[in-house]
Amino acid sequence: MHPRDQTIFALSSGRAPSAIAVVRVSGAQAGLALTTLAGRLPGPRQASRRLLRDGAGQPIDDAVVLWFPGPGSATGEDIAEFHVHGGRAVLAALFATISDIPNTRTAEPGEFTRRAFENGKLDLTEAEGLDDLIHADTDRQRRQALRQLRGLLGDRARDWRERIIEASALIEAGIDFSDEGDVPAELRAPAVKAIKSLHEEITEVLAAQGHSERLRDGLVVAIAGEPNVGKSTLINQLARREVAIVSPHAGTTRDVIEVQLDLDGYPVTVIDTAGIRETDDPVEQEGVRRARARAEDADLVLWLVEGGQALDLDTMRSRWTSADGGASSSGSVWIVRNKIDLGGGGGAGPSGEFGISASRGDGIPELVDALVKFASEFFGTTEGAMVTRARQRDLLTRASDSLRRSLDLVEDGEELAAEELRAAAYALGRLLGRVDVEDVLGAIFQKFCIGK
Repeated sequence: MHPRDQTIFALSSGRAPSAIAVVRVSGAQAGLALTTLAGRLPGPRQASRRLLRDGAGQPIDDAVVLWFPGPGSATGEDIAEFHVHGGRAVLAALFATISDIPNTRTAEPGEFTRRAFENGKLDLTEAEGLDDLIHADTDRQRRQALRQLRGLLGDRARDWRERIIEASALIEAGIDFSDEGDVPAELRAPAVKAIKSLHEEITEVLAAQGHSERLRDGLVVAIAGEPNVGKSTLINQLARREVAIVSPHAGTTRDVIEVQLDLDGYPVTVIDTAGIRETDDPVEQEGVRRARARAEDADLVLWLVEGGQALDLDTMRSRWTSADGGASSSGSVWIVRNKIDLGGGGGAGPSGEFGISASRGDGIPELVDALVKFASEFFGTTEGAMVTRARQRDLLTRASDSLRRSLDLVEDGEELAAEELRAAAYALGRLLGRVDVEDVLGAIFQKFCIGK
């Protein structure tokens, strides 16, 4: 039997032990699994309390069971759910009994959602939204993922694709009736109008997104500078806990330390890097190399210096440019003057310059407020954003380009214009996962947790 025809099961709730655990079974044998364990099927979509027994008739647990017959279920297949006490022994006995039923096996990561996609219960943009919702760490990520799961982009893409197909039908009808005098021109006019409208709508969506797809991964902020200027103390202040070792000895930080922060709903990864200096220590040299690499890739670099230190920006940039001559960071750079408690001003200075005391916390609130403002401007307006992944942006761009080319070609030859319209419809089909997407399915669904 093909793996896709087998019945799958998995723990769909948190790791054991727990108060309650949910075990989900999906496939043709789900009903048999439920009758084997619970004696008989409950009413569809009705919770029923049952004593579960194994194949030998021995009690396993006093549980709640549910029955969702297909195709009106989450996956489109028959689904059984067992809500049991979340002890490891209970789950082990339950899994063993289900495993004894022919043609059943444990589910792979994302397999429940993949079956829902393959059975038309959701499109690929909605599946991506579900994945994003599972991995959302901040409230803004959650809201964006939920909008995607509810079909914000998928519904628009389906409408666009239908309208492209309608316009394509008009163009191709003009080809079929090319010997009927003015018939092709009569058909071409409404098609061109529809194509222009579609092109404008998709282009508007692409232009309005800003960095919305980056909200999934978050803003990357690197703290860089020479040794012993307070980088580790600053990251501890931002994280509000001890995440980095603080020492008066230069070269304490040898590796890159990352902290995930939620700043007003914006996901921010703050990186504490090794102090950048020339050294003969091979371990510290590797730390400096990694520090330079992360600073170059960061969206924002906080370059830490001691309060009264004179600073030349060109010299500073050259210090953390890769030794191999690679370009310096394409992101923004802020100067953060530390140890103002030992002399110097505090709070925000000139544009992109701040005075703080990482040890006492002076100036930290102003720096955090500036980071929140930077994140807000960086991500742009994410409320209502449709494009949340590079894959989606790429396919929408292809569709837009094909529509533009069809407009350029329609006066010269309907055949070429019709081919570009087919390409646009194909790109939107790939966006929804309805045509030729086998190559991306594995990459998407393998990131899901088991049981989802």
